[in-house]
Amino acid sequence: TVMSRNLYLGADVGVALQLIPNLPAAAQFMWKQVQETDFSKRKAILVEEIQSESPDVIGLQEATIWYCKAQPWSKKVEVFNFTNELLDSLDGKYMIAEKGGVKAFNPGYSIGPIPYLTRVNDAKTFQPLFGQDHADCGFQIGDALLIKSELKQYVNQVGNSEYDAVYKVVPTLMEIYRGYTWADITVQGANVRFVSTHLESLWDPNKVPKAADQARQLVKDLASTKSPIVVIGDFNSDPRDPRQKGYPNPGEQPTASKACPAGSLQCNAYKIMRKAGFTDSGPDASDPATYSWGMDALLTGPDPERKKAAAKMGNKFGFTDRLDYIFVKNGVNVLTSKIIGQEPPYGTDHAGVVTSLVITAQGSTVSNALDSHARFPITFWQGVGFLLLALIAWRIVRRIRKRRA
Repeated sequence: TVMSRNLYLGADVGVALQLIPNLPAAAQFMWKQVQETDFSKRKAILVEEIQSESPDVIGLQEATIWYCKAQPWSKKVEVFNFTNELLDSLDGKYMIAEKGGVKAFNPGYSIGPIPYLTRVNDAKTFQPLFGQDHADCGFQIGDALLIKSELKQYVNQVGNSEYDAVYKVVPTLMEIYRGYTWADITVQGANVRFVSTHLESLWDPNKVPKAADQARQLVKDLASTKSPIVVIGDFNSDPRDPRQKGYPNPGEQPTASKACPAGSLQCNAYKIMRKAGFTDSGPDASDPATYSWGMDALLTGPDPERKKAAAKMGNKFGFTDRLDYIFVKNGVNVLTSKIIGQEPPYGTDHAGVVTSLVITAQGSTVSNALDSHARFPITFWQGVGFLLLALIAWRIVRRIRKRRA
């Protein structure tokens, strides 16, 4: 049994950007929402799901770490680590897949603590840590593969990789990296390659979405893998994308253009995976009842307008888009699949996917390790020096997009 779960970083980045160029206000807004969406409470819901479904492998996205530092010269300190907190609550029954000192955890997009610019006030949190009411904070999201601890001895190899296609807010200065983590694990007598990934959500009008380019690379990277494959993730792609202009689209998914006509294969990550021979484990992605995204930032439920749109589409839960999937290939049959987390209480802003699989491939072939595609290094001071400009540019892009919608 395999599960896909996006943990949600805990705050609405889009709303925070509207506060730019007042970076401290944006940082404080996000920090307040992280406190309000309190992962220490959310994790109890996720633990209950995991205990109920008993998945052997869990693919996580937005496996978030929030860092803070007391002074500009101080080392950053982990304040919240969602993955570790979840594992601690599972009482040692699960672990991050690991082999040879390499963990199946791939860090992705991040904004580090920037002195004075990302300063937040929270006496309750920071007094015990730093002896003061404030700190400079930032976050990092990543992908991870959790396994039942009893499978530890069956992990054959582990790796992490980056996508070459990067969404560039400001070229070379602020770029949103995405990638994937993978592990080869012997299951049902065969080596199975598991992948957890989170494709890009941002897109530009009249351009091929980066999510589609990233899906193409994933297909290419896995092309030489002979063993059974299970790809778990938030693909930020609905089978209806790109959508005809005028079609209900409260989630602001990619819309049709000259470069990306409605329903275009080359512009849809989901269709690229299917075209490459991957089977969607289900449930049926074209069924509105299986939509997996549409929650508000504070996890109180869908906003009223989205709920109306969802009802018209045929989803009674308030979800308007199917973004989360488990794909299989090379001798893997699907027994059952279902969507979880569509009803309150909500552990995250995405619904999850759970599928039971049977491995039909004979033998236990261990394919070559996947290429890491290391990212191009950017120095710390480049990132700090241009972050303000980058965030302002991002805000402009978002506003233009909303006007065109």
